[in-house]
Amino acid sequence: MITREKARQLRQVIEQAVAAFDLDDAEALQVAELYPAWRHDAVYQTGDMVRYDGQLYRCIGAHSAQADWTPPAAASLWDAVQIDPETGYDEWSQPTGAHDAYNTGDRVVYNGAIYESLIDGNTWSPATYPAGWQLIE
Repeated sequence: MITREKARQLRQVIEQAVAAFDLDDAEALQVAELYPAWRHDAVYQTGDMVRYDGQLYRCIGAHSAQADWTPPAAASLWDAVQIDPETGYDEWSQPTGAHDAYNTGDRVVYNGAIYESLIDGNTWSPATYPAGWQLIE
């Protein structure tokens, strides 16, 4: 029988191993349960990935976590990993600043269609600013 301590140590090894594989977002979502759960008492570096409430998030700003800085509540620190399974592209989501604005060539799924950003620093949806996007499909 495996002890609680051995299970905790095994979990740490798995979490460290998955971080070393440099998975793209689609691959990471396939094994999301292997990423560590978000913790309020951890220190996070830009690029770290965690699970929170069934969603995978990427750290976009290094920080020491606080109980009220959960990934959904701290949009300036975390970006939800979202890939449309049919297209392989992220679902469009409202950028919160320059750190997550769309750039020229970025493709997203918006209302079921694929769009490509025509400008850098694009914080508008295809519906709000059509001149900033090209319909791909």
